[in-house]
Amino acid sequence: MATRSLGGLSGSRGGGGGGGKKSLSARNAAVERRNLITVCRFSVKTLIDRSCFETIDDSSPEFNNFAAILEQILSHRLKGQVTWFGYESPRSFWDYIRVACRKVSQNCICSIENMENVSSSRAKGRAWIRVALMEKHLSEYISTALRDFKTTRRFYEDGAIVLGEEANMLAGMLLGLNAIDFSFCLKGEGLDGNFPAVIDYTPYLKFTQSSDSISSDEEELRTLGSSGSESSTPENVGPPFIMDENSWFNKCKRVKQKYQLTLEQKGYLEELLRLRENQLSESVSQNKILLQRIEDSDLAHKLEKEQLEYIIVELQDQLKSYHSLDQLSAEVSLSQTSLDPGQSQEGDGKQDTLNLISEGKEDTPSLLGLCGSLTSVASYKSLTSLKSNDYLASPTTEMTSPGLTPS
Repeated sequence: MATRSLGGLSGSRGGGGGGGKKSLSARNAAVERRNLITVCRFSVKTLIDRSCFETIDDSSPEFNNFAAILEQILSHRLKGQVTWFGYESPRSFWDYIRVACRKVSQNCICSIENMENVSSSRAKGRAWIRVALMEKHLSEYISTALRDFKTTRRFYEDGAIVLGEEANMLAGMLLGLNAIDFSFCLKGEGLDGNFPAVIDYTPYLKFTQSSDSISSDEEELRTLGSSGSESSTPENVGPPFIMDENSWFNKCKRVKQKYQLTLEQKGYLEELLRLRENQLSESVSQNKILLQRIEDSDLAHKLEKEQLEYIIVELQDQLKSYHSLDQLSAEVSLSQTSLDPGQSQEGDGKQDTLNLISEGKEDTPSLLGLCGSLTSVASYKSLTSLKSNDYLASPTTEMTSPGLTPS
């Protein structure tokens, strides 16, 4: 019975140990992801601050640290490549970037693949980081790769930074690097893929001692000085005050640097504001000129429309007068046949001649108006009062000048 109870106890302890290991591994993974993201944010800030005073290149320690951090983030929980024999060989983050960033417009993937002095996959990944920073497209590359969730799941294991909520933070913090002008040499030692990248955490570590701790340290130093010998003087407590003065001097120097940076930014913003105001005034003047042109064109169109309407009315009047003249000619022919039936043949011949002349003319408003202007209605009305023999006395004269009346 005792043996069974001990076995059960040991079994329960084993089960609890398994759960504790899982929770501990999850906690370690979360701390690792949080540490990398936090250090990456600090490195981006230091890069931006350093770029205000000097150009960022391969010799800059801030950049080297940032490149190592980004390489660690993109290599976090990266799956290995399975060979034909079932073994899993390690791979670089460049294999993932090469596939996931193909959709970026005007990408540098093919250029890096064709570089002669870069052979290893790790070296190509480091060259890609430098080229993307010089092109100011690093944030765009990372965002495009993270949106391809299917490819990301194929290359990374569960718990990776690129598969968690920290991925969106990574793409956002890298956006600030687009304001920096980088200058790199793609043939330097930084592209050597034989050694892994190492992160230097010392620039981001800061310890601030509280005032209570400082006072307790001073009392302890006084106690040790008084108990040591009578010849000891209060000058032994000098170093804390000297360190305090140095700290104040460093703080003053940092405040001065921030003040100078603020003045430079203020001057830049004022110049930018002045340029924008000039552009706004130019656009307003151009807008006024365009509005004036539009008004002038509208006025010209209205005048042209009125002229065309007037021409249309005039042409319609001429067309009506032409139809009335046709009716009068028909009435004259009827009256002539009624007065002298024997001479109908000559009248028919004259009417045929008039019809041929009228058919030879173009039936256009311009010619209709011309015919209406050459022939007067009053002359045709006077023809009805003439006798048939007087009218037929000189047909050629009437044919050539229909507007003249016989004497």
